[in-house]
Amino acid sequence: METVPAVVAHAAREFGREPALVDPYRRRWNFAELHDETRAVSRALIASGIEPGDRVALWAPNSARWVLAALGILGAGATLVPINTRFTGPEAADVLTRSNAAGLIVTGPFLGTDRLASLPPSALPPFVLPLPHWDAFLDRAGEVPATTAAERAAAVRPDDLSDILFTSGTTGTSKGVMSAHRQSLGVARAWAEIGGVGVRDRYLVINPFFHSFGLKAGLLACLTSGATIVPQAVFDVPRTLQLIDHEHITVLPGPPTLYIGLLDHPARIGRSQGSLRLAVTGAATVPPALIDRIRDELGVTTVLTAYGLTEAVVATMCRPGDDTRTVAATCGRPAAGFEVRIADSDGEVLLRGPNVMLGYLDDPAATAAAVDPDGWLHTGDVGRLDDHGNLMITDRLKDMYICGGFNVYPAEVERVLAGLPGVAEAAVVGVPDERLGEVGRAYLVTRPGHELDPGAVIAWCRERLAGYKAPRTVAIRAELPHNASGKVLKYLLREGA
Repeated sequence: METVPAVVAHAAREFGREPALVDPYRRRWNFAELHDETRAVSRALIASGIEPGDRVALWAPNSARWVLAALGILGAGATLVPINTRFTGPEAADVLTRSNAAGLIVTGPFLGTDRLASLPPSALPPFVLPLPHWDAFLDRAGEVPATTAAERAAAVRPDDLSDILFTSGTTGTSKGVMSAHRQSLGVARAWAEIGGVGVRDRYLVINPFFHSFGLKAGLLACLTSGATIVPQAVFDVPRTLQLIDHEHITVLPGPPTLYIGLLDHPARIGRSQGSLRLAVTGAATVPPALIDRIRDELGVTTVLTAYGLTEAVVATMCRPGDDTRTVAATCGRPAAGFEVRIADSDGEVLLRGPNVMLGYLDDPAATAAAVDPDGWLHTGDVGRLDDHGNLMITDRLKDMYICGGFNVYPAEVERVLAGLPGVAEAAVVGVPDERLGEVGRAYLVTRPGHELDPGAVIAWCRERLAGYKAPRTVAIRAELPHNASGKVLKYLLREGA
């Protein structure tokens, strides 16, 4: 069971009538039904011209159809290419072009934006399916025999490319992180095993499926363990509280902001959270007081923190029974077969194991820079190990900061700012924010004879970048601090922030 199609088939046999997937207030699938419907999706994709090895992009928020589409893509022998729902049309078009996508499954209007309409016609692949046309698409399954789809699924191999997840790099150029089926399933199983996730669990997946955590520690973790997938499109506190109560949610991972939002919202009064048993957080500093509140006020018996990145997904996790200090101050011990080492030269966290990415799509130079000849992945994070082997992240070698659980790479934002008329120089840093953890602040030097309005600068960025990437504040300076080689000394900007 080292391929996703094999796991879907095994889950149908092993868990059968146990609940597998919930579209709240609409429809429910058990594991046998999930297998049959994803096989129908595969047949419809084959009828639409999708061949083994093709890349099929999926640009949609969390939903039951996202799950069905993703599993159907993998069952057809194709590679899944999730696209961040916060991406603008140009950002999504770049993913489609660079992945050489043969197909695109895209949501209808979502959060006030028609994503399909935002794409230039030249970026559209041969096969495009707007999700509002889902039922008509499934009708095409009848054109392909069930045996053909079964043969496609059986032909998938553990080392075949399962997914390509695009993430921005510190140079501002996005990278496609490639993983094999065995790797995606390896981290999924490890995460589920450490959390004790099983058939009695109902997992509210708010972490986006387009993100490695939502896809692998969420969707695939449920599939391997027999837990029920309950997708939520966007984090909305009243809706989340309603789902916890109505669906008897037991597993609820998310960034610290998610739990703060739940704990402090008045809608929590009158709603039961008594079913919750497992919370897993990370992606930002976790105050010890928050760990205690999750346990005491939400009644969660097990609170864990974890550390990972797209190139490795889940590398370390705390374990059930760890005390508050360990959970709050560390990211736990190695998981999923990983080794963790701290570089002697600069304290960088290095990872090695079977689930380190295959590499970056069409970028051997970047792959070689990230993974050394001995197989160690250079994470760009600085940390240390305590006496018990728990990892503590102390700083970042890279400039990346985390806004509301999403990675933001300043070089990408700076490149957009450089295109704004009147900007002579730009530097972006993350500054503390009570709600989101960190938000961007742009420091700009104007060209002679020009003036810049901070509101207009932010609007310029929002038109060209996903909302979480846009800086929240802008500071105009006569000059920026530089070192002898001309590099901006960002630590001075942070200290002055």
